[in-house]
Amino acid sequence: MPKIKKEKTPPPIEQVLWASADKLRKNMDAAEYKHIVLGLIFLKYISDNFYELYNKLKAGEGDYAGANPDDPYEYRAENVFYVPPQARWDYLRDRAKFAAIGKDIDNAMDAIEKDNAALKGVLPKEYAKEKLDKQSLGELIDIIGTIALGDSVSRSNDVLGRVYEYFLGQFALAEGKKGGQFYTPQSVVQLLVEMLEPYEGRVLDPCCGSGGMFVQSEKFIAAHADRYDGKAREIDKLFESFVSVYGQESNQTTWRLCKMNLALRGIDSSNVKWNNEGSFLNDAHPDLKADFVIANPPFNDSDWSGDLLRTDGRWKYSKETPPPPGNANYAWIQHFVYHLNPKGVAGFVLAKGSLSSKTSGEDKIRKTLIEAGLVDCIVNLPTKLFLNTQIPACLWFLSREKEMNPNHPRRNKILFIDARNMGTLINRRTRELTNGRENPDYNDIGVIADTYRNWKAESGYEDIPGFCKSALVSEVAALDYVLTPGRYIGLPDDEDDFDFAERVKTLTAELEAQMTESVKLDERIRRNLAKVEVTANE
Repeated sequence: MPKIKKEKTPPPIEQVLWASADKLRKNMDAAEYKHIVLGLIFLKYISDNFYELYNKLKAGEGDYAGANPDDPYEYRAENVFYVPPQARWDYLRDRAKFAAIGKDIDNAMDAIEKDNAALKGVLPKEYAKEKLDKQSLGELIDIIGTIALGDSVSRSNDVLGRVYEYFLGQFALAEGKKGGQFYTPQSVVQLLVEMLEPYEGRVLDPCCGSGGMFVQSEKFIAAHADRYDGKAREIDKLFESFVSVYGQESNQTTWRLCKMNLALRGIDSSNVKWNNEGSFLNDAHPDLKADFVIANPPFNDSDWSGDLLRTDGRWKYSKETPPPPGNANYAWIQHFVYHLNPKGVAGFVLAKGSLSSKTSGEDKIRKTLIEAGLVDCIVNLPTKLFLNTQIPACLWFLSREKEMNPNHPRRNKILFIDARNMGTLINRRTRELTNGRENPDYNDIGVIADTYRNWKAESGYEDIPGFCKSALVSEVAALDYVLTPGRYIGLPDDEDDFDFAERVKTLTAELEAQMTESVKLDERIRRNLAKVEVTANE
């Protein structure tokens, strides 16, 4: 009996699109090409979205009777970007093979910004550059033009979201270490959001990169739409009704990516700010008290201008020992707490060394945070999750409500979760946490988030040796306020007590000591040789 030949499942459209687009990059650096491709995806999306409303206005039926399809205000009323004639996709597609196509696209971006104040200074205008091959640019337009992105069917299937997120991740991979500056792996963002549960309120990310924390917050709202009284409304309107986002980014090109990313999803980005000084020196939201802080700040940042901020009012938990100028970890923690309202919660990524470091008084700051009741949960993450660093990472969760209420049921408890054995390798150098979408049996994110939720609800939680432990603050104090989960869940200390920064410092000191001894030895040898020479001459 002949074997039945199984038909191969075609790859997802985002993978096909990426493979085609990446072939056209040629000699162009991924960091530059990223803006070329993502800018065109943005242009295609808003054109599709525009055309859908344009055709309704032109037909003039029902609510659109008597409407003028060429009036920009008609589009603003529907929260749709108005696209002027010279910027519409059909016009650019017809000119894709012309030598002037680069200039045409730059002009299109200019025209869109002029008609849509929210996009001013955001869109890329790099298409007329000589190093960008115009034939390849025309082919790229043809490729992106094959897929619908902004019509109602595509929006309901989140085609744009899949394509944009996939491209951001692939460009981050292509850029390597630099890619991590604008992109936090999707599975890490999803875990943070699932554990924080931002159902409603103000969400702040003071180092927001390309806006992944905000996008995932919207997805969380969409996944729990039934919670909102079954109100029939579009997801972006549902999100806008219950959540407002605030962000800050010091890299202007990354900020532009973020603004486009949010605009594509209908998320109001008017409170997402850019300045090149950053959140420490120039806080864009100095009076904001948020319900949620979600962030992935740079690991162990030594260039944060700490020397200029020794007496800053944000250092409430380190008045005697300000955050060390050589490492911003504990400055970020206190910046996050400063921006939380009395019931606010924060979830963020830090280098794992922050759990045990004793450098420059960091252990004293950590002790103060723990004794104040702020620390709610610590999650040890697997390796190879991040594109830009091999430094081990962890998640911190802080609760102002615990701090403010001495009688809070979790006031004297901290949950420790060790997820180092979780995750799946998607290639030789990259791991991701599973989310159960492809297979319910593989749901790392659900397991971790449910453990935290059950612990908070005091229902269905139990300690699991090697995975989770609800520890008393007195137990943490007995272990010198070190927060590495392995100390509490039953792992030997040496398996979970490695501090990267401390080890580098120790090795550096040892090397300097050895060099000093070597210099001293050389000096003694020279002196002895000099004595021998003098004796010989006598």
